[in-house]
Amino acid sequence: MPIRLNEEKYGKLLAVHVSGKLVKDDYTEFVPAFERLVRQHRNLRILFDMTDFHGWEVGAAWEDFKFGVDHFSDIERMAMVGEKKWQEAMTVFVKPFAKAQVRYFDHAKATEARKWLGEA
Repeated sequence: MPIRLNEEKYGKLLAVHVSGKLVKDDYTEFVPAFERLVRQHRNLRILFDMTDFHGWEVGAAWEDFKFGVDHFSDIERMAMVGEKKWQEAMTVFVKPFAKAQVRYFDHAKATEARKWLGEA
């Protein structure tokens, strides 16, 4: 599955690992799982790991945009961990569509990303 979820810290932290190229159907499991956690915990902190991620097909990009609009205020902090310049640039693109604090971390600094997510 191109989107893997791992609940940590009793569901308050959601580690999301994306890989390959996302298609529209990838969102059919991800969105309900995310929404369940929002109902339980209100605001989430997200570790968005883009290691080996190659982007979206058109239908998936639209689903991702809708997800961002629908959950604008459900994310408190998001650490985006990647390995490519376009992934770092994506962090800048995401900021206007999120109420969350968003920061990019190179894959080599994933431990630092987790530390930042855990700060009060």
